[in-house]
Amino acid sequence: MPSEREKMLRGALYRPGDPELAALRRAAQERMRAYNATIVGDDRTALLAALFGSVGTGAAIRAPVHVDYGIHIHFGRDVFLNYGCTLLDVCEIRIGDKTQIGPFTQILAADHPRDPATRDAGLENGKPVTIGRNVWIGGGALILPGVTVGDDAIVGAGAVVTKDVPPGATVVGNPARQIASH
Repeated sequence: MPSEREKMLRGALYRPGDPELAALRRAAQERMRAYNATIVGDDRTALLAALFGSVGTGAAIRAPVHVDYGIHIHFGRDVFLNYGCTLLDVCEIRIGDKTQIGPFTQILAADHPRDPATRDAGLENGKPVTIGRNVWIGGGALILPGVTVGDDAIVGAGAVVTKDVPPGATVVGNPARQIASH
């Protein structure tokens, strides 16, 4: 029988209060506390390696950053993540090379069942999020569970992205709608 973590990572219903998951969240909170206490100029290499699943060379992650687990988040080369971002990684979050993400952006793989009885039973679920290469996400954007943002796309500041964004598209608004393509 699969563990609650295995169910969580594949997007199935799981119990978030599971002891293994609680221990992983606590460990992530300890690593976040250590990382978020750093400032520019501090050697953050070991802290980044411990907090995230993978971090490409040249990536710049501004503190504070907030995660559920951290270990399910993968940053490509030269990714820039500005101050105050939240990444809820109950499923994998993958961010491609040279992507730039504005302050206070939220990338949410975590979700909740729509059925009230399932929610009442304390079950949760999620869907992976993938952000392509050379994407620019403006400050305060919200990327919802299961979304893929294609290479070279632009997500406007404050946009609420509820569905996939094609490569090269520019989306804005709530819900985000495409206004341009290049």
